[in-house]
Amino acid sequence: MVIRGGAIGDFILTLPAIAALRRQFPSAHLEILGYPHIAQLALAGDLVNRVQSIEAGALAGFFALGGELAEDLVDYFSEFDLILSYLYDPDCIFQTNVGLCTGAQFIPGPYRPDEGAGLHAAKVYLQPLERLAIFDADPIPCLLVTPESPSGRRLALHPGSGGERKNWEETNWAGLLQHLAEATDLDLLMVGGEAEGQRLRRLEATLPPSRTRVAQNLPLARLARTLAGCRAFIGHDSGISHLAAAVGLPCLILWGDTALDIWRPPSEKVVVLRHPGGLAKLPVVEVAEQLRGLLLER
Repeated sequence: MVIRGGAIGDFILTLPAIAALRRQFPSAHLEILGYPHIAQLALAGDLVNRVQSIEAGALAGFFALGGELAEDLVDYFSEFDLILSYLYDPDCIFQTNVGLCTGAQFIPGPYRPDEGAGLHAAKVYLQPLERLAIFDADPIPCLLVTPESPSGRRLALHPGSGGERKNWEETNWAGLLQHLAEATDLDLLMVGGEAEGQRLRRLEATLPPSRTRVAQNLPLARLARTLAGCRAFIGHDSGISHLAAAVGLPCLILWGDTALDIWRPPSEKVVVLRHPGGLAKLPVVEVAEQLRGLLLER
């Protein structure tokens, strides 16, 4: 069992550890206890056998010292021989309570990396596997999915992220999209979640309808297949950018002030673009030129 909470990007950066377990134990039953709407990605990539929800109310007892442990969960944990947990558990309360249910080997992993250490998050999440004599596993997340409607003319764009401070201004996106509509024959696929709906609609309204599609609130497994069918991707520091990189797309990532060495998608197909004055200072013309170079190179 691998226990993994966190957001989309956190989960994708844990995929190398999950893949390493699958390679080490190819015939074992491998299960994720996590958020199903995110962990479905590991199912889509044939990395695990099953996903169970970490949001079950009865799990609360496992996070309390001397908490009441639901009988069905005691039985559930007892089924596993190895449990790798990336939960935030500083006082080892969860680990102790799980130990009351099973004799399984329990390996605690870090919920988040120590940014001061300077080691990329994907490598940090691999370190607990050294206790299983798993060394030198590939730290680049890879999600093999069947592309949906492959097209060499489709460019995927995600003009949002988990926080406004990570976003390039909407007026800049509008200028870039207008340039792409006028100067290229690319079809434009804009993706986003519920919070970005209005932004996507405003941007879509300025573009040729025959060449523009909005994919909003797609299940992540379907979004992975949709992205895999595109030619390239441009976005921010976000989980969707990590997803685009994991399915193998050439990516241009507009980066703000997050620790680049820790959190950037580690794929060699990723180009990160920053500005010394911050994301707001990044000009449309520079982004367009970098994107043109990426498309020509790939």
